[in-house]
Amino acid sequence: MKAYRGPSYQDRVERAAEAKQKALDRLKARPAVDEATLAARREAALAREAAQAEKRAARQAAAEAAKADKAAAEAKENEGARAPTEAERKAARDARYAARKSRR
Repeated sequence: MKAYRGPSYQDRVERAAEAKQKALDRLKARPAVDEATLAARREAALAREAAQAEKRAARQAAAEAAKADKAAAEAKENEGARAPTEAERKAARDARYAARKSRR
C-alpha cells in the first residue's frame, strides 16, 4: 500500500496565496456604499440609541420610585415601633435563659 503524502510546503503556500488573492478580488468587486445609504444607517443608529436611552431612563425612574415607595412603607410600618429599653431586653434575655433551663 502506498503511503499518503500530503501537499508539500510549496503547495500549501501557493494555495494560501490564491485564497488571499481571491478574497482581495471579491472585496474589490464590491460596489461602494453611497452616502445616502450611510446617512440612513447613521440616522437609524441614532434613533435606536435614543430609544434605548429613553427606555433605560424610564426603567431607572421606575426603580427609584419603587425604592422610594418601599422606604415609605417601611417608615410607616416602623412608625409605631420603638426600640426596646435596656430593661425590656434584659427581661427577654432572662426569659430565654429560663426557657433553656426548664428544658434540661
